[in-house]
Amino acid sequence: MHHKILVTGADGFIGSHLVEKLVEQGHEVTAFCCYNSFGHLGWLSTLDAFVQKQFQVVLGDIRDPYSVEEAVRGNTIVFHLAALIGIPYSYLAPSAYVETNVAGTLNVLQAAKKWHVQQVMHTSTSEVYGSAQYVPIDEKHPLVGQSPYAASKIGADQMALSFQRSFGVPVSIVRPFNTYGPRQSMRAVIPTILLQLLSGQTKIKLGNLETTRDFNYVKDTVSGMLSFMGNQNALGRSVNIGSNYEISVRDTALLIAELLGKPIEFELDASRVRPEQSEVERLWADNQLARELLDWTPQYAGLDGFRKGLEETIAWFEKNHKAFLYSADVGRYAV
Repeated sequence: MHHKILVTGADGFIGSHLVEKLVEQGHEVTAFCCYNSFGHLGWLSTLDAFVQKQFQVVLGDIRDPYSVEEAVRGNTIVFHLAALIGIPYSYLAPSAYVETNVAGTLNVLQAAKKWHVQQVMHTSTSEVYGSAQYVPIDEKHPLVGQSPYAASKIGADQMALSFQRSFGVPVSIVRPFNTYGPRQSMRAVIPTILLQLLSGQTKIKLGNLETTRDFNYVKDTVSGMLSFMGNQNALGRSVNIGSNYEISVRDTALLIAELLGKPIEFELDASRVRPEQSEVERLWADNQLARELLDWTPQYAGLDGFRKGLEETIAWFEKNHKAFLYSADVGRYAV
């Protein structure tokens, strides 16, 4: 079916991929992007010229209820992705995370309630689980805020579900595990490893090498998001979107080095280590609920799927990292 769809955070990594896919499917898409003095549209500006002509851009601020209300008006579906996501920065500016992630989500929900939106897909994160208390992690796992970022996302998730319960706003919670792929920023561990190796470094600066993650290729994350559309089974539910495959940061780096054909050594960078009680040691998704409710299965699952996703990611970064001014020396990562 043809829908009028608003995507908040459309200028970001996952948001740009989602917009691209929605346009491909023939939907009428409005991309809500964060206003900036440069008029820059983030990753949307890198999409194919034909695709860029197929969606409308609205500049605003997710923290401003008036601009959000105007952006939501007239749309039948909202994918809410706008958020502050860098975990290290949340230690420095926690109030910004509350304002953006919690209050920003409230603005979307209030607007959806006012304009009788048919469905809101709110984007969560696997960070809300904290370190796994059991594996694989299903949706019944306790929520533990081990960083200000994680706490703000728990608050946003609960705000979204409260609007479903209190006002009947048709909300679903999309809970992706660690998404990776083309266009991802240097805040994430895979680009951090990749860019250091591509820049000729052999001794790679990283934090905790033994933490494990369930990496989800961006195409799978987007297909998981799309599977929520029109699905009544997922209303009022939180659903994991993950590959159901666990790998350590060390083994991820070794695999990337193998695929690049480059030697690798490791050097501890203390600035990349989270505070002890804030470190999420282990994440491994149980995606059974997504299979049952959404009929969704990852196409890049297991070690073979991870290798395939990394190969596609590497090919993009090899071609594009200089054009988009990636730097192996900038920023701290968060897995």
